[in-house]
Amino acid sequence: MAEVLLQLNGISKSFPGVKANENISFEINSGEIHALLGENGAGKSTLVKMIYGLMQPDSGNMKLVSENFRPSEPSKARQSGIAMVFQHFSLFDALNVAENIALGMENPPKINDLSQKIETVSKSYGLPLDPKRLVGQLSAGERQRVEIIRCLLQNPKLLIMDEPTSVLTPNEVTTLFETLLRLKKEGKSILYISHKLEEIREICDFATILRNGEKVGSCTPKNTSAKKIGEMMVGKSFSSPSRKNRTFGEELIKVSNLSVHSKDFFGTSLSNINFSVRVGEILGIGGVAGNGQDEFLGALSGETKTSPKTITLLDRHIGHLRPNQRRELGLRAAPEERLGHAAAPAMSLVENTLMTSHSKDVIDKWGIINFKNISTKTSRIVSEFDVRTPTLDNTAASLSGGNLQKFVIGREILEKPKVFVVNQPTWGVDAAAAAFIRQSILNLASQKSAVIVISQDLDELFEICDTFAVLTNGYMSRIYELGHLSSEDVGLLMGGSDLDLDSHAQT
Repeated sequence: MAEVLLQLNGISKSFPGVKANENISFEINSGEIHALLGENGAGKSTLVKMIYGLMQPDSGNMKLVSENFRPSEPSKARQSGIAMVFQHFSLFDALNVAENIALGMENPPKINDLSQKIETVSKSYGLPLDPKRLVGQLSAGERQRVEIIRCLLQNPKLLIMDEPTSVLTPNEVTTLFETLLRLKKEGKSILYISHKLEEIREICDFATILRNGEKVGSCTPKNTSAKKIGEMMVGKSFSSPSRKNRTFGEELIKVSNLSVHSKDFFGTSLSNINFSVRVGEILGIGGVAGNGQDEFLGALSGETKTSPKTITLLDRHIGHLRPNQRRELGLRAAPEERLGHAAAPAMSLVENTLMTSHSKDVIDKWGIINFKNISTKTSRIVSEFDVRTPTLDNTAASLSGGNLQKFVIGREILEKPKVFVVNQPTWGVDAAAAAFIRQSILNLASQKSAVIVISQDLDELFEICDTFAVLTNGYMSRIYELGHLSSEDVGLLMGGSDLDLDSHAQT
């Protein structure tokens, strides 16, 4: 019998109007990769925050190696052997790797000694890092290595990982899994949170499943289909997106010789980008994070102005127009960063709907806002995209990441834009929500819109896109018919490799 490392008994946590966790009990064994699964808002984040000392349970208790465990803050959890790699990296771009790691340590050694330790540990675990490199110059995969090595230097008993592969290439995922299996072999435990169910089946030994704040089941992932696991998470069956036969029509948007200098010191400038998207077409843009995706979306949405003729929408030059002017013409966008970019954190859902709604039924010619109509529109978004929120007056910041993502995507799609540009449409959402969002994108294309999907998720690109290109260091490859590419081809292109695929490229 394996030794029990962490035991949770009847853990409950409530917030005003919401029971985040209710009487949750399960165990994590030493040397086990244990999945914590659930749809958005199921209570996963609240639970791991209590394990890591960021929150305190209202009732219940925890035991770590048979000793009572109730960390009052993260430093106490780390001292007890708990480490966590968060979904959103907590790194400073202007500092180097060693300096960032030192900031996350209780009593860091001298920087030269720490640098030597970083080199030794990172190489031994197959995650090599140069401690002197600025974090702002690292890829997303390398940034994650910084977070992992910072944790491994603490010699943890339990490593909590929240959506660890969301920004990684296929090769980086393989490297990460090799590292996790080595940690498991050394007797360390991993609590693994992810919505990528095939990954769960590949890497995890056991899974605990939450729904609406309660534990609803458990399973051995290797012996359970991804579909069954997904249905346990959401409590009902759901189907994969279905593609209707679509015929491509006229060219809706054309980009010619687009070059943009990034305003961000650590950003990526765009160089001489050319492409077009037709009625009914979904163009997928792949690439490792940090290769110009944000600059690309900003140029198309109007946040970054370009010369007028670089972007043409229905034969009209729009490169010089502002975002609201482009929205009025039918070009809408949903950026990757949900809070602060796609939505104002402190504003209500109604107010966030208003910010991108400028139709006559919402604002009349005198500039008077019709709050009844905007509330009705918000209610429709919440209903049709299954956004979990107590009221429409709740702030954007009060929603879980996945529910806010559904709100932002729904807000744009329900306006039925002629061209829709979206960055990471299903990042951090559960399988059922991802299937719904992807189906909504397919339906939009079927209604004679053109869609540009920027994503690092290969499964997503293959599931919904017709054509494909990759962004690497601000340069865009030629466009390929996605049906002619294998997942290995796409993975190599995203990794910056050149392939002899000219016969499959569009002419």
